[in-house]
Amino acid sequence: MRLPYVPNPPQFENADDQAIVERVQQRRGEAGLLELDLSLLHSPPIADGWNSFLGSIRTQTTLSTSIRETAICRVAVLNNAWFEWEHHAPLLRACPNIKEEYIQHILQAPTQLQFHEAVAAYVDEKHLAVIDYTDAMTLDVQVSDAVFGRLKQNFSDREVIEITATIAAYNCVSRFLVALDVGERNAPGRLAAH
Repeated sequence: MRLPYVPNPPQFENADDQAIVERVQQRRGEAGLLELDLSLLHSPPIADGWNSFLGSIRTQTTLSTSIRETAICRVAVLNNAWFEWEHHAPLLRACPNIKEEYIQHILQAPTQLQFHEAVAAYVDEKHLAVIDYTDAMTLDVQVSDAVFGRLKQNFSDREVIEITATIAAYNCVSRFLVALDVGERNAPGRLAAH
């Protein structure tokens, strides 16, 4: 970490700031505060907004876990955000319809064509459309009509909004993690054994 983490548990004299800590702790539950939280809490109002926004992305959309975590894991790989990968790959692995071969291809495939050729036997068209869309949003920012059309053919308008927000949110998360080296695992080549 390029900055020190705040002490754990954080103790603020300001009651509003301490209330923010309690909201973050409530969302994290028994797992406790992550290094990400201990970084964000240098600025309690930022931590509060982050907690609310990411909480909505994680728990209040209509997306299946496998679709949501596919997008998040692919963003993590593309941005070398291994802290993010280590927290989300287990969630994807736990999905009953996801095979380990698919996860390994999310982790290792550098291009969409290689990705599709390798995993077509393991996942459906919806997951492949999410991979294309995630790659376009993350690598190019601009999304071609063809890639968007493929996504739209497979998902409702609400789901398209939720997928787009998830990809955008986790690009934000990954950029924060990597820039500050939160968790000390975010540089290229620092992926821990999995």
